[in-house]
Amino acid sequence: MRIGVLTGGGDCPGLNAVIRAVVRKGVEVYGHEFVGFRNGWKGPIEGHTRPLGLDQVEDILTRGGTILGSSRTNPYKVDGGVDAIRATLAEHKVDALIAIGGEDTLGVAKKLTDDGIGVVGVPKTIDNDLGATDYTFGFDTAVHIATEAIDRLRTTAESHHRALVVEVMGRHAGWIALHSGLAGGANVILVPEKKFSVDKVVEWVQRRFEREYAPIIVVAEGAMPEDGAEVLVSGEKDAFGHVRLGGIGTWLADEIAARTGKESRAVVLGHTQRGGTPTAYDRVLATRFGLHAVDAVNDGDFGVMVALRGTDIVRVKLSEATAELKTVPTERYAEAEVFFG
Repeated sequence: MRIGVLTGGGDCPGLNAVIRAVVRKGVEVYGHEFVGFRNGWKGPIEGHTRPLGLDQVEDILTRGGTILGSSRTNPYKVDGGVDAIRATLAEHKVDALIAIGGEDTLGVAKKLTDDGIGVVGVPKTIDNDLGATDYTFGFDTAVHIATEAIDRLRTTAESHHRALVVEVMGRHAGWIALHSGLAGGANVILVPEKKFSVDKVVEWVQRRFEREYAPIIVVAEGAMPEDGAEVLVSGEKDAFGHVRLGGIGTWLADEIAARTGKESRAVVLGHTQRGGTPTAYDRVLATRFGLHAVDAVNDGDFGVMVALRGTDIVRVKLSEATAELKTVPTERYAEAEVFFG
């Protein structure tokens, strides 16, 4: 069997570990051949490939990013996109695809499966917002990076007696903000799932200042004030209809400074959360996902995504995995509120 592999959407630590596991088990256990498609769904649309054998995956376990490249291409928004994919797969004698990505990439995988193309999905997103799996690889690394940043910012905040607002990624789900905020001992954590009161945030900040400590506020990029909307970098939408978020941290820091008279600064972690070496946990999870993904392809079990349930890797339908986002439930956020202020 000849299998195509691609990575779509935003990059994250652990992608290369999946690719390595897929190729090593596919070649050494099953005797399959592999071809890498470059830059997400753009690769099979435009016929851009690269060799993908044992030599190409030998030293990539610890590397961040993806050796295949990525993009936010949606073949269903490209004229003739699906037909182009069919033609490319036929030209390269590819029997099936393994698509590694988040909600958008796997949404395309689900549609392609419905259209008769054999695809197996692997869940990837630092936001940890994919349904049907307990965790996605990349999330643990992003939380570690954000937590370390909070730890470092706390010392400078205390030195200058100022409030520091840390903006982390999280368009619709606040998992990174919640976990890094709790781990870093943040005084306020703001997530997209619950609109926040600026007055309440200011109250918590002032309480912290009264105790002669510097407050740390962690805010997800998609968080919104009660009387406002998302803060956008640009209103322009990508191929999946997403606008570019960013700026809520700076906006909130300015509000805090204006209302308290205290110096306030914002730090946007941005793409630092995506880059660099994956944690040991993400390397292991990504490797396990890759091993089980190639098993599914070998079994001819298409239209599924490998998922983590407890400590086990299972297969779930792509339709289930992409049905709805996994957001922070009210009770989880309520647990954190006891530490606010």
